[in-house]
Amino acid sequence: MGLNVVNLVGRAGAEPEIRIFDSGKTLCKLPLAVNRPTRNRNSPPDWFNLEMWGNTAKIAGDYVHKGSLIGIQGSLKIETWTDRNTGENRSRPVIKVDRLELLGSKRDNESGAGEF
Repeated sequence: MGLNVVNLVGRAGAEPEIRIFDSGKTLCKLPLAVNRPTRNRNSPPDWFNLEMWGNTAKIAGDYVHKGSLIGIQGSLKIETWTDRNTGENRSRPVIKVDRLELLGSKRDNESGAGEF
């Protein structure tokens, strides 16, 4: 039995990057900044790369902006590729989002601000 579930709450680190394919499928990529619960308020956030598909991607494109507070549930996947310049194998973790929650108030979303 395996379990691969990721739950995160944080702020969008950029405007969503939307891509619509010829097949009609929609992809949204978005960085998410999540603050660690520490005593040091000045510690840097942890950054996660999010990937959303379909209606979830469309909703993110319409309603999420840089600084928006969101909650996500998804699964961790590791993207791998070969670097064109060096020929080395590369990888990076990506969260494949299954569920997106728009958090915060309308005022938070309008200001587009928020500390990471």
